Amino acid sequence: MERLNRRTSFPPSWPPLDRYVLALLGTVGLAALLPASGTAARLAEGASTVAVALLFFLYGARLSSREALDGLRHWRLHLTVLTATFVAFPLLGLAAKGLVPVVLTPALHSGLLFLCLAPSTVQSSIAFTSIARGNVPAAICAGSFSSLAGILLTPLLAAALLAGGVGGFSAGSLLRIVLQLLVPFLAGQLVRPWARTFLPRHREPLGYVDRGSILLVVYSAFSQGVVAGVWHQVTPARLGLLLAVEAVLLAVMLSLTWYGARRLGFGREDRVAIQFAGSKKSLAAGLPMASVLFGAQAAPVVLPLMLFHQMQLMVCAVIAGRRARDPGERPGADPRSSPTPRNASAAS
Repeated sequence: MERLNRRTSFPPSWPPLDRYVLALLGTVGLAALLPASGTAARLAEGASTVAVALLFFLYGARLSSREALDGLRHWRLHLTVLTATFVAFPLLGLAAKGLVPVVLTPALHSGLLFLCLAPSTVQSSIAFTSIARGNVPAAICAGSFSSLAGILLTPLLAAALLAGGVGGFSAGSLLRIVLQLLVPFLAGQLVRPWARTFLPRHREPLGYVDRGSILLVVYSAFSQGVVAGVWHQVTPARLGLLLAVEAVLLAVMLSLTWYGARRLGFGREDRVAIQFAGSKKSLAAGLPMASVLFGAQAAPVVLPLMLFHQMQLMVCAVIAGRRARDPGERPGADPRSSPTPRNASAAS
């Protein structure tokens, strides 16, 4: 699902510069300089609605139900990742409420909390697990389970925890979620028997559809924010404080997933998969969900997710490189580790 960076390895001393995040930032800049308004805004919003539905249709068509079911035998690992993603993260997001209004504005806290509710990544979690010689098949299944669970859990948790916050939550929001996210996703699952041979042959053009759809969603959301004047509430100092809070959040989750998995008795390969799948959040799934949930108020909500996404890529690249080079954890040092992990491209 996560198709933002197709490389499967990075130089350990050089964090990755995600070109797609640069494209996202460029789109934000375009929306700031030339925001869509009036008829153009209505057209952009309509196109964004169609793009989100198409995006989740493709997600459903790509997700292998058989692969997910095959991974159920490793249910303890998947339950650990789901707990980190949908329990530990939200609890930390709720705890950050104490930082309002001194450190975070109410809108930025809503965005931070939404970030904590988003599902985990798939593609980059697999890539980093492969680099660090972890359990790649488990990372594939864990990411797939998280993505599938996020279709239902993220909106439900948002309804429970963000009610009365930015954008609010109503029966209309629930109906939009069903029509724009769940129905297309289920339709994709239904056509998967016919699409599973078509999709791999057209992976590159469909990747442009993925990325283009998200760029359209970002442009529409940030245009609405600029027209509504929400950016006057976000100062450079606030952004700096937000980055510091997100750095602490990422550090806590990386430590919790690594040392917590060790206390639970998981082997080295499984701990690698748990750390990378349980500490990361999906930009590709989160942005469309935010546009459906928050509408015109989505711009300040998605900003923390965009910043966290690039931060997690940079930090996890360094961690994966160090784990791969750690002489104390080379293949054979742990009887439960395997010498050669499978190629991460299996989940592409």
